[in-house]
Amino acid sequence: MLTRRQFLATATAAAATPLAPRRLWAGSTLTLGALQIDTLSDGTLTLPGDFILGGMPQAELQAVVARHGLPTDVLTPPCNVTLLRDGSNTVLFDVGAGPDFQPSAGKLLEAFDAMGLAPEDITHVLFTHAHPDHLWGLLDEFDEPLFPNAEFMIGAAEFDYWMHPDTVTTIGEARTAFAVGAQRRLAVIADSVRRVADGDEVLPGVQAVLTPGHTPGHLCWAIADGADSAMVVGDALGNHHVAFERPDWASGSDQDKDTAAATRVALLDRLAADRMALIGYHLPGGGVGHAVRDGAAYRFEES
Repeated sequence: MLTRRQFLATATAAAATPLAPRRLWAGSTLTLGALQIDTLSDGTLTLPGDFILGGMPQAELQAVVARHGLPTDVLTPPCNVTLLRDGSNTVLFDVGAGPDFQPSAGKLLEAFDAMGLAPEDITHVLFTHAHPDHLWGLLDEFDEPLFPNAEFMIGAAEFDYWMHPDTVTTIGEARTAFAVGAQRRLAVIADSVRRVADGDEVLPGVQAVLTPGHTPGHLCWAIADGADSAMVVGDALGNHHVAFERPDWASGSDQDKDTAAATRVALLDRLAADRMALIGYHLPGGGVGHAVRDGAAYRFEES
């Protein structure tokens, strides 16, 4: 298994002159046998610190954030979209935020340009879950699927949750827009999207792994070729600090906090025991690395 870091620079829309600013895309490439996996930047998010850190034991939390040099008022996690190519299929895991969520995100098509890709090249889109930064890049300006040749797949429990008519009124005021946005986008592909269950092998070497809590039907995706394997973890491991050092703590970003904590503990145990590479949507350095046991806790090691 070969891992290397790559830096992709692409001009901004105004880059018609040599002095125009350029956006630098940082990602990683992971090779599993005959499979090539790249992470593409969709930009970053800007989140209130309490969205993730609120409610955690403050004395212990301060020690964690100090070790990582983190602020506690505002967090700016990266967004890493995963691309898998096996010689026949070109597979995207999540689609980024699109233009309607935050101005610092929704940059996936700029990363496509840097890679020499077009939306028409994508053969499959596999969703981890339906939060805005993972789903809202689904449609183009005409409210049609941005990836016209792709087959779409999502967890059956995830699809059913977001499309249920009661979700908008029960999810809580802070997330009402999440539900409205998810329903509008999923409705466009409702007749064609494939709804998958835990353990389904949806493509050769690609298997759905149910990891609920962050959302009700959140999926990770296990990828294997021979003895080499990796896990696209989405937001089951939503950061590189408290999620690894204290996976048992409840996080404000999770819809079902207790279930999400139990999921993190079990997932980290599996990843560390199997020395399985992981790809995290909001993890640094392009998101590729390993979970390593560190006493009673874990740490994220970038590859």
